[in-house]
Amino acid sequence: MKIAVSSTGKDLQSEIDPRLGRCAFFIVIETENMGLEVFDNENIALTGGAGIQAAKFLSSKSVGTVLTGSVGPNAMKTLSAAGIQVFTGLKGSVADAVEKYKQGILPPSTKATVEEKSGLGQSEVSESMMPGSRGGRGDGGRGRRLGGGGKGRGPV
Repeated sequence: MKIAVSSTGKDLQSEIDPRLGRCAFFIVIETENMGLEVFDNENIALTGGAGIQAAKFLSSKSVGTVLTGSVGPNAMKTLSAAGIQVFTGLKGSVADAVEKYKQGILPPSTKATVEEKSGLGQSEVSESMMPGSRGGRGDGGRGRRLGGGGKGRGPV
């Protein structure tokens, strides 16, 4: 059986990446002989849909199981629809996680472990989306310099 692990590096001693959609690498392992393939995650910089694209990619590699730290709702739906079993909450090395999986001591996950778009870190959010920025969300910035219809939306 082929399993995929979200990883920070390219070998079995690498740490599990806590994010599925925005992990650095996918390590795909054939559990019978421990043969592995390593893939760069080409979806890491997407502004949206990284989890879905990761799930589609793993499905295209005929993976039956995914080991990761966390998974969002859209990725979970996509993986489930493809018949891929998901195990979340994993930490430590890829090798340790694979060994625990092979021993059958990991409980499978049936629900997302994070909210939608939670893989977007602050450094990946544009400045205009940050609270307190002039044209951004969350500070009443909408309508500035556009008049705002006199509804008290801030100084011009």
